[in-house]
Amino acid sequence: MIAYFLLVHRYPKQFKRLFKAIYAPGNQYVVHVDKRSGAALADDIADFLAPYKGVEILEPKDALWGGYSLVDAELRGMARLLEMDDQWTHFINLSGQDFPLKSQNYIRQFFAANPGKQFIRTLDQRKERPETLNRVSHVFVEQHGRMTATGISRPYLSKGTPFIGTQWKAVTRSFCEFVCHDTRVERFKAFYRNSFIADEAFFQTVLMNIGNHGIVINDDLRMIDWVPDGTIKLRPRNFEENDIFQLKISRDLFARKFDAEIDSQILTMLERHIQSPGANVYQPTPQASLPHSYSRKVELVAL
Repeated sequence: MIAYFLLVHRYPKQFKRLFKAIYAPGNQYVVHVDKRSGAALADDIADFLAPYKGVEILEPKDALWGGYSLVDAELRGMARLLEMDDQWTHFINLSGQDFPLKSQNYIRQFFAANPGKQFIRTLDQRKERPETLNRVSHVFVEQHGRMTATGISRPYLSKGTPFIGTQWKAVTRSFCEFVCHDTRVERFKAFYRNSFIADEAFFQTVLMNIGNHGIVINDDLRMIDWVPDGTIKLRPRNFEENDIFQLKISRDLFARKFDAEIDSQILTMLERHIQSPGANVYQPTPQASLPHSYSRKVELVAL
């Protein structure tokens, strides 16, 4: 079984389509609605979710892009999911603008065929993304609804290596238990509370620095088309109708992102697709060797 954590801050109609597409009895779901989105959105989501079993709404708090509050929401979501049920094997986080490319039957088969593996983008930040080190080498403060760069420099954690990736992941129950409750993680929580875009680094860094969490696959199982947004920044392009072929043939489990106010037909196409035989039966493909691993703990394979 799967445990889902969903972050929602707008587009309630689109969220409802996503939820229906990923809901399956036996799975567990925790939903966090950004407190800044207002009571009307939260009430709408709560009314919609009320009939479903295995679903809880997390206490709403501000969830600011770039802030540790996103990590805090996810840790609270993980902890609640661990309390709700002891049968799920993997935790998956989604935003309200994601959508599945496979059925829940396929996704369950996929994780049954890949037990104990962590699926998360993981790069050695110093070696692979040195241009982002300012995020951890200086103090950032989350206050008054915005991130503030203080300009104050600081050393990195002793005997630690910073890692970076994306916000998205599918990790094991045992890792969730570890990151939520192991006391060795506390110094990482304290440090990353004053970093920038901690949700793209905190979990990777804990995973790669403390404990043995099995095979780490450098893949978040998401189809994302990153496009330039400014000088060096990238953003995920919205998928639309003309992307349907690539979405259907993708081996990824999910895609992001979508905007139903711009193109709702693509969601209709995907709703039909995940009911098709190809999206319901997992067929593993032969493993192929890929360039190199970023750590002795990371195994890069094609799944």
